[in-house]
Amino acid sequence: MAQLHGHENFIYSLAVLPSGELVSSSEDRTVRVWDANQCVQTITHPAISVWSVSACKENGDIVTGASDKVVRIFSRSKDRQADAEALQEFDASVRGSAIPHETVADGPINAEKYPGPEFLQQQSGTTDGQHQLIKETNGDVGVYQWSSSQRTWEKVGVAVGSGSSGSSGIKTNHLGQDYDYVFDVDIEDGKPPLKLPFNLSQNPYDAARKFIEVNELPISYLEQVANFIVTNTQGATLGQGSGAPTRTPGSDPWGSESRYRPGEVGAPAPSSQAQSRPKSIPQTQYLKIDTANLKAMEKKIRELNDQLIADGSKDLSLNHSDLDVLAATVKQMGQALQSPESAGTVLKEGIDLAVRLATQWPVEKRVPGLDMIRLLALASPALIQHTSSGPETIIDTLAASDVFNPSSPANNAMLAVRTLANLFHTSEGRLIVDGDFDKIQQLVEPLITSGAKHRNLIIAITTLYINYSVLFTSSEGDMNHALTLMQDVTALMGGVEDSEALYRSLVAAGTIMSLGADLRDAAREAFDFDKVLARAEKVTPEPRIKNVVREIRDELGA
Repeated sequence: MAQLHGHENFIYSLAVLPSGELVSSSEDRTVRVWDANQCVQTITHPAISVWSVSACKENGDIVTGASDKVVRIFSRSKDRQADAEALQEFDASVRGSAIPHETVADGPINAEKYPGPEFLQQQSGTTDGQHQLIKETNGDVGVYQWSSSQRTWEKVGVAVGSGSSGSSGIKTNHLGQDYDYVFDVDIEDGKPPLKLPFNLSQNPYDAARKFIEVNELPISYLEQVANFIVTNTQGATLGQGSGAPTRTPGSDPWGSESRYRPGEVGAPAPSSQAQSRPKSIPQTQYLKIDTANLKAMEKKIRELNDQLIADGSKDLSLNHSDLDVLAATVKQMGQALQSPESAGTVLKEGIDLAVRLATQWPVEKRVPGLDMIRLLALASPALIQHTSSGPETIIDTLAASDVFNPSSPANNAMLAVRTLANLFHTSEGRLIVDGDFDKIQQLVEPLITSGAKHRNLIIAITTLYINYSVLFTSSEGDMNHALTLMQDVTALMGGVEDSEALYRSLVAAGTIMSLGADLRDAAREAFDFDKVLARAEKVTPEPRIKNVVREIRDELGA
């Protein structure tokens, strides 16, 4: 009947509005509305993919499910739309999204070949949803999208280079381009293996499709090749060694690898030249959550500060000198995160400012301040030295602000727990978290129940538990603390549904068991661990879950 042109990647879901209009969702991060075979609206999401879309038959509202595990409802009715602040936050999250360059343009990033911002004023788009790359004044390559209804270009993200290298951190060149992985795939006996290049920023299905097209293979191989990629790249971001890949800023805002992983279907066997999958346990390296968009964080603090001034809360707001300290601190944090040797440059005034934002501002405005504290835990040992020189530590300071209270906003608690996890990355921080284990355990345990449905909070907690397991196995830790941690991890595994949280819990438990037979016996007898493992296998069919369960069972049988 007709062909509809607009989406730039896989289309996953279709629905029909009461008006007869069609709505579609795609791997290109958008939902598009179609009327009379024309795209009349494009809604970009701050996620890698929009998996599904459905329409309400009664009022025409639509609901989407995206790869960031967020469900969003959109309405044309003004009385059902979100308030201005929520809409602004959504728009800001879209504009700040990092978009892999290869999904919007061919070849490597070269800002010099793109027009400047003046293009947006001089040229109109031709179709709704059309992309245009712009060389920003700060050197970034902005991704803009044409809105036919608004007759304007809207920023939908920033183009970034491909993700980091695989488990080694070293790129492999294939046909003149660098990749995180270049696999040898045996398709037919007696013939040399085919080269399968892949970057961690790519969608496995997209890479598989290109591999099939280049090598003129049957399209029936798509599922097999995609699952081969998934199986052989899982865990690359968990931190199996000091060479674990870093993330492109903004690509994974929740500090976990959240790209889609399909179920396990028979994959072509890698040749003997392909890199073998490393064991998951025991974990030997501390995990950190260091993804950050410092510009967006500083901008948000300034916006919230303007709101405080407008509301008459000048006693809480930042003055001009405070804002200068904020700008200097954000710059110092960026330098320290990029170059660990400059980690001591963050000034005490900046640390005081971050603590003030995280603990004294209204609870609904504390997220960017807590985010600063999270990053300072990595960027500056001075955070510990300055805030924990007396009888109270940074942990006491955070606890006194009620950030760990189950009734507090889940995002506040999540960032506070991420701070605890990041403290393990300095010797000063490890002394604090080791000495305050009982206190931290009492703060975090109630959050497991209250935050059971908040994925990012639970993943933060499991990351904290992994770091404690590494601490206990790398030093002569308190055996009672290890037992307590095993009990908490087992309880968490007994109820968690999210595959990432489950995987991290299993890694933490397996690492603790490596301490010795006493802990293995306690896990099996006191905590009914065999039953918990059986449940874990049923929660998700992901190969990495099965692999780590198998490793733990081997450990229990040792």
